[in-house]
Amino acid sequence: MLNSKIPAGPLDLKWTDYKGHCKLVNPANKRKLEVIIIGTGLAGASAAASLGELGYKVKAFCFQDSPRRAHSIAAQGGINAAKNYQNDGDSTFRLFYDTIKGGDYRAREANVHRLAEVSASIIDQCVAQGVPFAREYGGLLSNRSFGGTQVQRTFYAAGQTGQQLLIGAYQALERQVALGNVTQYTRHEMLDVVLIRDKDKNGNEIGEPKCRGIIVRNLITGELERHFGHAVLLCSGGYGNVFYLSTNAMGSNVTAAWKAHRKGAYFGNPCYTQIHPTCIPVSGDHQSKLTLMSESLRNDGRIWVPQKQNDNRKPNEIPEEERDYYLERRYRAFGNLVPRDVASRAAKERCDAGYGVGSSKQAVYLDFAAAIVRYGKIECGKLGINNPSAEVIRKHGVDVVKEKYGNLFDMYEKITGENPYEVPMRIYPAVHYTMGGLWVDYELMTTVPGLYALGEANFSDHGANRLGASALMQGLADGYFVIPYTIGNYLADEIATKAISLDDPAFVAAEKAVSDRIEKLMSIKGTQSVESLHKRLGKIMWEKCGMARNEKGLKEAIVEIQQLKKEFWSDVRIPGGINEMNPELDKANRVADFIELGELMCKDALNRSESCGGHFREESQDEDGEAKRDDAHFQYVSAWEFKGESDWQLHKEELNFEVAKPTQRSYK
Repeated sequence: MLNSKIPAGPLDLKWTDYKGHCKLVNPANKRKLEVIIIGTGLAGASAAASLGELGYKVKAFCFQDSPRRAHSIAAQGGINAAKNYQNDGDSTFRLFYDTIKGGDYRAREANVHRLAEVSASIIDQCVAQGVPFAREYGGLLSNRSFGGTQVQRTFYAAGQTGQQLLIGAYQALERQVALGNVTQYTRHEMLDVVLIRDKDKNGNEIGEPKCRGIIVRNLITGELERHFGHAVLLCSGGYGNVFYLSTNAMGSNVTAAWKAHRKGAYFGNPCYTQIHPTCIPVSGDHQSKLTLMSESLRNDGRIWVPQKQNDNRKPNEIPEEERDYYLERRYRAFGNLVPRDVASRAAKERCDAGYGVGSSKQAVYLDFAAAIVRYGKIECGKLGINNPSAEVIRKHGVDVVKEKYGNLFDMYEKITGENPYEVPMRIYPAVHYTMGGLWVDYELMTTVPGLYALGEANFSDHGANRLGASALMQGLADGYFVIPYTIGNYLADEIATKAISLDDPAFVAAEKAVSDRIEKLMSIKGTQSVESLHKRLGKIMWEKCGMARNEKGLKEAIVEIQQLKKEFWSDVRIPGGINEMNPELDKANRVADFIELGELMCKDALNRSESCGGHFREESQDEDGEAKRDDAHFQYVSAWEFKGESDWQLHKEELNFEVAKPTQRSYK
């Protein structure tokens, strides 16, 4: 039976009451407790900085050469918070409700409300760290809109918000490193968790196994290392690269979470994948990743396709009356700012119907011409320029757009060779974020005692679809404001636990299992590269478990992935050696885990025969082609327990909505 540990009482008082009653660890005892953190993106860096500041002995691991290279750096558009600076009706409740609705009523109310509550504190924290948020003329922080909301609550730093937030967290982390509270291990990858039972006075094992450490590989030397911790925090991000092509950094992987899953941590909602509507379209088989154009562009850009099928004219040759602004036409209340899943499906539908643009016909236009004129007229008015010419209006309008989105426009031009100030951008949906992850309770603990998952590595806050600008919010909320309380509730009972010897049989056995797997991989000496096998997995996943899924395709995908797994373990070729820097070996380890995850994702998608958010089952749609939920049968979190190869058991956490009563989601 899953115990989510949701506190009793009214929704808006749960977190306050929890903080008032949870166990505490006094400062002297904190110095006796060791905490391991895997990943140093926003969730990991903020958690390491916060726990180091509190006095815990922290070890922080990342596979990059610096925490500043974590994938959080790639987030562009902004971070949500219910500050209501514009006085436009925002509130903690409104942010909570938008997030629950945006996730299509498949998230846990208590976690989401807590997220909304601490959102304002995140902004204060980051401002104090010196994060250069955009400001209005009068000095107040500026906001813009993101999809799925009708208020402006997204704080931003041009088009590089993730980078600036990560630098803030990184500085806080490095301060703790300098003070000796945090030990930093770069170029280290976690390859297993170590579970050990407590012992009574007579040396007999008692209770459930607890997470007491990790096995890591030094990616420079190839050496395996053992590390003890009273608790382990997985902050290792999402698993979007299971699709091969995604907006994720190429190193992003599921390995840390997957090792924990195989050791007993349930995997929650693996089939929930975020498809982002504003990505630069695929240009050919040579590509190894995709590039995101921030959702913030939908504030001012208008999305359209020609009204005529297979129209090969250049966009500037198509007159206004022959353009279909289909999001504005279909969703009048939200227009171009509908949630990501809705915008993505709408773009796919238009392209599938023959209205796509560009050489591949798998793209739609994102056009800033109207915004440039609108901003230009406003600037001319501010400057007292009467009866300005179209050229003057355009010049001032371009300057405003350049100030708000310049780095994004520059990136687009470098990649495509087209100037988006002159012609509309071409965009198409692509895999971006994963809402699924390790199942955690209210305290962010997995089903393995002492093992926690934060940020994108857990499933908890976004339901079946993440609203834009909520990823940064969740990562920093978990690290700065949630885990410092909840981990104390667990560690208060671990004060008497002495550091376990690294020669303990559990550490020895775990290291041997990792070593044996590496030896096995290197001994195959087959004919196929890791990359080619990964690419084949991605093709199966995108075509049969991507933007749309159906029963037939999912059943086929499961069989195909099982066959691919056999091929991988019999015919993969990994050059180089073990005891050296070997990126191909690192990649092979990760792809082997992706293959197993892909099978589970398809099984979860097959089991959930409803449509909700980013999970669109073609058999479950209404007459307008919108996602059709089945609350009577699927109002639960899927929590999968690993039982053996290609064998999982489903556990269900029923979702109860006391405040945000489920309704058919509409943005019209």
